[in-house]
Amino acid sequence: MARRYDSRTTIFSPEGRLYQVEYAMEAISHAGTVIGVLSQDGIVLAAERQATSKLLEQNIGSEKIYEMNDNVVAGVAGLTADANILINQSRVIAQRYLLKYDSQIPVEQLVRRLCDLKQGYTQFGGLRPFGVSFLCAGWDPTFGFQLYQSDPAGNYSSWKATCIGENSGNAQSILKQEYKDEEKDRAAAPDTSTAGSKMSMDDALRLTCLVLSKTVDTAKLTSEKLEFATLKLKGGKPHIHIYNSDEIDEVLSKYESVIKPSDSN
Repeated sequence: MARRYDSRTTIFSPEGRLYQVEYAMEAISHAGTVIGVLSQDGIVLAAERQATSKLLEQNIGSEKIYEMNDNVVAGVAGLTADANILINQSRVIAQRYLLKYDSQIPVEQLVRRLCDLKQGYTQFGGLRPFGVSFLCAGWDPTFGFQLYQSDPAGNYSSWKATCIGENSGNAQSILKQEYKDEEKDRAAAPDTSTAGSKMSMDDALRLTCLVLSKTVDTAKLTSEKLEFATLKLKGGKPHIHIYNSDEIDEVLSKYESVIKPSDSN
């Protein structure tokens, strides 16, 4: 039945499904894992690189994490070529806003504009959906730190912690159990000084390493297979830092106690 309705993105099946969009989402489910964790002090993004040759130069560019604007950084899962088109478009949108209003574009507005473009590729004939999902981490003066997830259909949603790509279901389960949520803290300890506490940046990095150790299909986590980035405030302005190989090794070494039990399995 599906073969009769999957040749065009503009044709609905009798069940009301757009198969080409579902196929794009399926492609993303086989891509490298990308994790985002929101903390009180900033946001952590981590991504799994696909298996590469030892001959490939590792110090040139980033494969999974990109800077969209001075206040927005994104992790991508899916087709890198599709992601490059959307990343370039998002940078143009952000710079046009800066030129017109002399201020950084609000995070949700940038995500919404990008998702409008993605949605258009599911509505018009002769086009195919972008086979890529984004985790966008950003900061603006109105809403502070924000983490958004988008899909090929053009939908987006705000998260405290989430994962896209391969093994995202397992990662989501771990995040639900381990994430230190303000509301949960209040319910668990309403009369103590720890009630309402939020996750720190160190906690976010620790949780990210824990999730990676449980979901990434590798014997040992190394800087060759991972990318990390953080978004913090410095002097009241957002600062994006994409980790180099040595810094990733330092993070993995610091949280070795979290990672090691998984390595021994």
